[in-house]
Amino acid sequence: MSRINEIDQQWVGKLLRTSAERFVLPRFHTVVSSRKPDGSIVTSADIDSQNFLQDMLAARYPDIPLLGEEMPRAEQQSLLENSDALWCLDPLDGTSNFAAGVPVFGVSLALLEKGHSVMGWIYDPVRAELFSAVQGKGAKIDGAMLHTREAPTLKHCVGVVDYKRLDRNLALRIIDERPFHSQRNFGSSVLEWCWLAAGRYHFYLHGAQQLWDRAAGALILQEAGGQISQFNGQALQEKDLKPRSVLATLDPNLHQTWRNWLEHVSDLPPEFPNAAH
Repeated sequence: MSRINEIDQQWVGKLLRTSAERFVLPRFHTVVSSRKPDGSIVTSADIDSQNFLQDMLAARYPDIPLLGEEMPRAEQQSLLENSDALWCLDPLDGTSNFAAGVPVFGVSLALLEKGHSVMGWIYDPVRAELFSAVQGKGAKIDGAMLHTREAPTLKHCVGVVDYKRLDRNLALRIIDERPFHSQRNFGSSVLEWCWLAAGRYHFYLHGAQQLWDRAAGALILQEAGGQISQFNGQALQEKDLKPRSVLATLDPNLHQTWRNWLEHVSDLPPEFPNAAH
């Protein structure tokens, strides 16, 4: 039986706001960062935000464990394999932006049931925007429903392309052919999902995205009416910790146009194992 009806959606949204106000925004421009073994940046804001959210969620929902980005990988995998329901948390996505003083970062939380997202919240502390979604009930920004929007033809579209994590051959083909009008990359995956769901651009390409980067955001886009797959056309899986490629659009017709273009790039493998993450 789903746990959706047991979760107080407003309380969770306020919890994310509180965490950002206590542990994230006060340290913006002043925080000291360090590097994890994989080379990515971590700050005290990441750790303190995760600890606070984990403690508060455990106090209210003690039988739902939490999978956090800052946990050891073995512990993350064990939670995925042995929990019917669990929280999936990114306490501060866009840490490099945050540490450098770039105002693009967010807090993301999803409720997973049997490895699939059924509820999601993403909070943008700088713009004070809260995005949320419930499976089968739509997606919202600050309580207002999000909807699909018709996109222009691909050559007139603006989108987000994370070149850093694309396979090199694909990146070069995109740069060389540039089938769209223009691209951006904001450095916070969770906000990039939300801004696409809000219709602020037309498509999203990412070569190797982690579970906590996509768990809430993909649900928000899907519930807004968007279309999502991996580059090879397969569904975006959430049942393991393997990084996944992302092809996402708010207009489902544009998604098929991108699929046709990717099939045209026929010299690429179906997935791109050499993509960095």
